[in-house]
Amino acid sequence: MKLFVIMPSWVHFFLLLLIQSAWSWLPQDNTTDDFQTINLAAILPVTNTKYPWAWPRVGPALHMAIRKVNSDPWLLPGMKLRLIYNNSENHEGYCSESMAPLAAVDLKMSCDPWAFIGPGCVYSSSPVARFTSHWDVPMVTAGAPAIGFSIHTAVTNTGPTHIKLGEFGLKIQEMFGWHRQVVLLYDDNKDTNDDRKCYFTVEGLYTQLQKNNITSHDYSLEGEIDYKRVVKTICENGRVVYLCCTLDVFRKLMIQFWKEGVELENFVFFFADLFAEDLGGGRPIKPWFKGDQDDNVAKLAFRSVKLLTYTEPQNPEYPQFVKTLKSEAKQMSNFTIEDSLFNLIAAGFYDGVMMYSQALNETLSQQMAGSGPVKRPSGHVVTQRMWNKTFPGVMGMVEMDASGDRETDFALWDMTDVESGEFQIVCVYNSSIKQLVLQNGLNFQWPSGNPPPDVPVCGFKNDNPACLTRTVTMHQMVAIVICFVFIIIVTITIFIYRKLKLESELVAELWRVSWEDIQMSNLEKTMRRTCSRLTMSLKGSNYGSLMTMEGNFQIYTKTGYYKGNLAAIKYINKKRIELTRKVLFELKHMRDVHNEHLTRFIGACLDPPNMCIITEYCPRGSLQDLMESDGITLDWMFRYSLITDIVKGMAFLHNSVIVSHGSLKSSNCVVDSRFVLKITDYGLQSLRTCSYPEDTHAYYARKLWTAPELLRADCPLPCGTQKGDVYSFSVILQEVALLKGVFFLESQSLTPKEIIQAVIQGGVPPLRPSLCFHSHSEELGVLMQRCWSEEPSERPDFNTIKILLRKQHRGYGSNILDNLLSRMEQYANNLEELVEERTQAYNEEKRKAEALLYQILPHSVAEQLKRGETVQAEAFDSVTIYFSDIVGFTALSAESTPLQVVTLLNDLYTCFDAIIDNFDVYKVETIGDAYMVVSGLPVRNGKLHGREVARMSLALLDAVKNFKIRHRSDQQLRLRIGIHSGPVCAGVVGLKMPRYCLFGDTVNTASRMESTGEALKIHVSEATRQVLQDFSCFLLQLRGEIEVKGKGRMRTYWLLGEQEKN
Repeated sequence: MKLFVIMPSWVHFFLLLLIQSAWSWLPQDNTTDDFQTINLAAILPVTNTKYPWAWPRVGPALHMAIRKVNSDPWLLPGMKLRLIYNNSENHEGYCSESMAPLAAVDLKMSCDPWAFIGPGCVYSSSPVARFTSHWDVPMVTAGAPAIGFSIHTAVTNTGPTHIKLGEFGLKIQEMFGWHRQVVLLYDDNKDTNDDRKCYFTVEGLYTQLQKNNITSHDYSLEGEIDYKRVVKTICENGRVVYLCCTLDVFRKLMIQFWKEGVELENFVFFFADLFAEDLGGGRPIKPWFKGDQDDNVAKLAFRSVKLLTYTEPQNPEYPQFVKTLKSEAKQMSNFTIEDSLFNLIAAGFYDGVMMYSQALNETLSQQMAGSGPVKRPSGHVVTQRMWNKTFPGVMGMVEMDASGDRETDFALWDMTDVESGEFQIVCVYNSSIKQLVLQNGLNFQWPSGNPPPDVPVCGFKNDNPACLTRTVTMHQMVAIVICFVFIIIVTITIFIYRKLKLESELVAELWRVSWEDIQMSNLEKTMRRTCSRLTMSLKGSNYGSLMTMEGNFQIYTKTGYYKGNLAAIKYINKKRIELTRKVLFELKHMRDVHNEHLTRFIGACLDPPNMCIITEYCPRGSLQDLMESDGITLDWMFRYSLITDIVKGMAFLHNSVIVSHGSLKSSNCVVDSRFVLKITDYGLQSLRTCSYPEDTHAYYARKLWTAPELLRADCPLPCGTQKGDVYSFSVILQEVALLKGVFFLESQSLTPKEIIQAVIQGGVPPLRPSLCFHSHSEELGVLMQRCWSEEPSERPDFNTIKILLRKQHRGYGSNILDNLLSRMEQYANNLEELVEERTQAYNEEKRKAEALLYQILPHSVAEQLKRGETVQAEAFDSVTIYFSDIVGFTALSAESTPLQVVTLLNDLYTCFDAIIDNFDVYKVETIGDAYMVVSGLPVRNGKLHGREVARMSLALLDAVKNFKIRHRSDQQLRLRIGIHSGPVCAGVVGLKMPRYCLFGDTVNTASRMESTGEALKIHVSEATRQVLQDFSCFLLQLRGEIEVKGKGRMRTYWLLGEQEKN
């Protein structure tokens, strides 16, 4: 064999870290480039040889099959099979339901196999089966024995399966006349990471027995076993017992039966050890023997025991196959294969590869030949060629049924020698003829001589009157007669009393509510929401989905207070109601029905013109409202809880006197304050009428949930049918799963009327809502398809739906308290997210508003305004004011466009604003080309105001010298600056667009310093010079005395720069 290591691309490196190891093998042959290579990918456990489908056990058989196919010139001519395999174990050595699909994805992406071989474990096979069905790649295995794989169209099983075990058990029941009751006992290791072997074994028996109306009481053995309790449970529930557990546990149980004095001749125990792992290898066997002091008791107890195993093939090819298998296993992996029924699995995998090769050969032979490599055929077509097929294999004839499962033979062992206690195969189940065949010269041994009945004649508690003593004395006879007469009198009395009570309740009209006792509420005026995607009727339901004609608002039902409690009010659209006996009974039944998933009927008011039905009010609105709400996230835990509530409510309704709903829809499923879903608008069909004319949008929209057989009926029952309710539930299920509205069609856009007409017409296939397996599980999609089946008899009832949902969603809690707590936690999380989101938005807007306020007003003044304080004008003894403008700005503006002027000033003042942020100054305002800055207010800084403004002026002058005008890059901008120091008064002026303004002669003088200055120079007054002299670092040049308007002659200076102080 040539060994190749799968080297995936770096994209898959992370997946490979999770998978322990992966190998790829090619058979040794004369493969050349002339042959097209077909990859087969095997996914099996590599190291744990306790599995019958472990690689060291099965790998040699696969290589043997590959060699045989490649050496046959008539089978797949021009092609060669290549086998690649990957590990399905986790780091603990167990089959892993997470590692197997990862291995499948890795093999699919790295070598694109034409078929998958394996996996073997049930939990590993289930996700891989979903992947292969989606990829349209056949999956051939001799493992995965549990029931349920028939829903996957790509799976073919060439090994023994538990559904065949169930057929075997059913034949045993028929053979001995057991048709009523059995006990199923199994050891369940559900807390481990491994497959639940016994659970799946018993499941096969349970399924087949239940189909034939045989009651099954199942009991699991978990943790430390209380054998006394187990014995008591079995005695109270059955006489025919099927067990799957370890032999040690079974032996202790039988010994406990004997010690408690139970008459074991009235019982029969079928111990299922299908691979005979605990029974030893020789024939005959003594399963009771352990070599301890309990051997004698165990031997006596085991007289009521039968053993169930697979049958070892008797054809001549099988021994030779096992011999070659052992040799190959020793050579490949130095593994010793023992003689056991485990080898059936290796033979099954061998037959699987051979059968796939033949099916592929037949499929390719019917394809059109062309140039280049052969195009891979449809996996579904190849798989179908393997079903309903018979061909010779190494275990004899391989017979595949219509579901892709192999017919399997079983052996039934019994204690044939009572003295020695030896067990032998007494009977064999021949799957070809579906019969039990007794072995030559052997028969079943029964401790009492005959098979025990499955139900004792006197009952499990010996309470059958037929078993009582039949000879009684005269006194006893008189006492019996008196008791009998007394019972008759009591019965008649009770009957009369109940009859009179019923009549009195009908006459009393306990359901009647007076209109004066109802206080109307304005709740419906405030509870408005965005309209539903579906335009519903105006009064179609007393909960949610009441639409305006324009479809703009959705208004909840009218509400009112009755006896202090808020209740929903549904008006009756009739002028007069005649209280016939039928109507009275309907009202009484409504009052008697109580369930946590049905809205409570409070009463009815029949006072014209205010005739109405009063029911419990659920403030969360309808399920339809909940699905369209943006404030609540419907994750799958939440959705599953709502779906489960519907199923529970409908199951109760169907078992009550109401019988059926007739108008089940998402708007009739309402949610209370605890997020418990309740069903409304049930019963009282005599009082409910349709107020909408036919051929309107609302009329057809209400019919989208109605079953096709009811739509076609000329006079449909007002209360509908139970199968019709199941159809309505399937449409709701699709709504909840996709959250895209009722009767969502992905590829079509039809009006409600067109949808209804198409459903009535039927067709193959009939029109149904679209499924999207990206939004929900495949099992949920299958359940929808079953529930909206065209044939009503094919739809499951709600009790069956409840079981299916529990299996599909075993990860979610079904306890009411758990669901309630989960719902409240989810709701709280949603509220926290909404509050946090709104708080962040508020803080962001607050930050923007404050930033804008700080840009308009000084920080200290803005803080006063935020605190609600009045800003008073304030006098400042000494500040320094800066004024500047641009010389020649008027001429420049005249020569430029307005947009160019705006751009110039924006660039200039952006530059100035960035510079003044480095100084303790406050920008007062800008008017055109004028720029005004002050230091020393609103926060006083002593004499530093002069220094800050001087330094700022020098910095601005330097910046202007390097400033470039965009539309006149060669022109120098000529800035003229004036500075003056003195007292001012400052305050906020105005309410609209308030401004922080300065007042005083100092402002005017500073402006005169700027207007009398020169371009690119800083003009300083005498007052400012005196302030700057205290710092001894500024270079000033006397300009002289100049004439200043309004001031006369003033001595001024030029600020030349600043020198560094030592």
